[in-house]
Amino acid sequence: MTALTLIPATGIALPAAPFRGRHLIGNHWVDSAETFSRISPSHGVEVSISARGTEAETDAAIAAAREAFEAASWSRAPARTRAAFLLRVADLIEANVERIALLETLESGKPISQSRGEVSGAADLWRYAASLARTMHGDSHNSLGPDMLGVILKEPIGVVSIITPWNFPFWILSQKLPFALAAGCTCVVKPSEMTPSTTVMLGELLLEAGLPKGVVNIVLGFGQPVGSRMSTHPQVDMVTFTGSTAVGKTITAAASGTLKKVALELGGKNPQIIFPDADLDSAADAVTFGVYFNAGECCNSGSRIIVHEDVAEALVARVVALSRKVAFGDPLHPDTQVGAIISTDHQGKIDAHVRAAEAAGAKVHLGGGALEVPGLAGQFYQPTVISGVTSDMAIARDEVFGPVLSVLTFRTADEAVELANAATYGLSAGIWSENIHTCLDLSRRINAGTIWTNTWMDGFPELTFGGFKQSGTGREIGRYGFEEFLEIKTLTLRIGRSRANWVRG
Repeated sequence: MTALTLIPATGIALPAAPFRGRHLIGNHWVDSAETFSRISPSHGVEVSISARGTEAETDAAIAAAREAFEAASWSRAPARTRAAFLLRVADLIEANVERIALLETLESGKPISQSRGEVSGAADLWRYAASLARTMHGDSHNSLGPDMLGVILKEPIGVVSIITPWNFPFWILSQKLPFALAAGCTCVVKPSEMTPSTTVMLGELLLEAGLPKGVVNIVLGFGQPVGSRMSTHPQVDMVTFTGSTAVGKTITAAASGTLKKVALELGGKNPQIIFPDADLDSAADAVTFGVYFNAGECCNSGSRIIVHEDVAEALVARVVALSRKVAFGDPLHPDTQVGAIISTDHQGKIDAHVRAAEAAGAKVHLGGGALEVPGLAGQFYQPTVISGVTSDMAIARDEVFGPVLSVLTFRTADEAVELANAATYGLSAGIWSENIHTCLDLSRRINAGTIWTNTWMDGFPELTFGGFKQSGTGREIGRYGFEEFLEIKTLTLRIGRSRANWVRG
């Protein structure tokens, strides 16, 4: 682990007291009999204390959302009213970036510069959702005959349970909530128990923006009982969840009892295919970014690369050299690029994947163990590059969710496609070639919801996101993501009295 770039503890003063989080139910802040706390994975200190929700608080939040939806003051409000509210929230998010980003960094361990980018960037999602509210429309059919008119209406699906993960708590909530609100839905939100506080902060901003009573409710706590109740309650019409594939399957099974709609954004084992004619310097930089962004704790992590054997050695050398320059360390330092791992348990799982790959015959070029950052008590993992990986190894198939890159090689385009599609996931993929025909051909043959060519992880609110296979169901953001929160209703109108009576006589 020599010659890595480390940023030791900065000595920046931490908040004097932990953030206190409460539930938001019917526009009122509510405590629980019990609380739970979050210890910062980077600094090892208590940074938040939150109310621990039970079925009672969950039921109350769902009841408040149902009452608000049935009252129709939000669901049938003019689109301009909903859009104006979303725009006010976006402005408030931008005015509170520093306060929100600090707590996101302390709870998640991610670099402060990244937290700032996520929070400020989330405002754009709210603004785009506002534009969708104003432009939503159905269809009409005036070709059904002179006495008939057909109208297709789009209406809000109802009460939506939103369950978000710990890796991008503010961003992923903003991929869901404003789009549900733009559609006219009312919502109950449960953030991860490891990163609950920025969701509470957003609740404060919603109230400041003039949130109508019961339209958004927040319940803090654990999957059992809060998430389970949100998935099974008969008064919930839809569940949207981002997290692990295993939990997504559990939610799908739980929701089946009431046949509510389920939208899932789950795991990924995302390949980047690199051809000999690719710009290797650009590809190496993007690969390095893709695997270390958010410490690899990202569903879109570029965790495996499939490299043509003629350039594999050269590319690995470039990635290893760049990896040594990536700044790991104190997430409160503005120059830090990779912060802490979310928990000690997760760090152990990452290391177990690396040890298993090594035992199976793979070669660890760099890293492969815990990283000590001077002055910090948290958990960090070294930048890790592993070559000699074959498709039968677990590390080529399983989601490591850490700063670990697996390198596979190919000889032909067909072999590359086969390797890319071998995983049970299908979230995203990348293709690196100067030949546009190669990029277009493989883009159509790879089973993934997002394909990047000669870039990695560029995203825009307009471009819908979601996966194939066990990476999930449904879509987020973009117009297609917005329409997940809508029901389609057909209205058939007879004009005049031209219908002949069925009963004669």
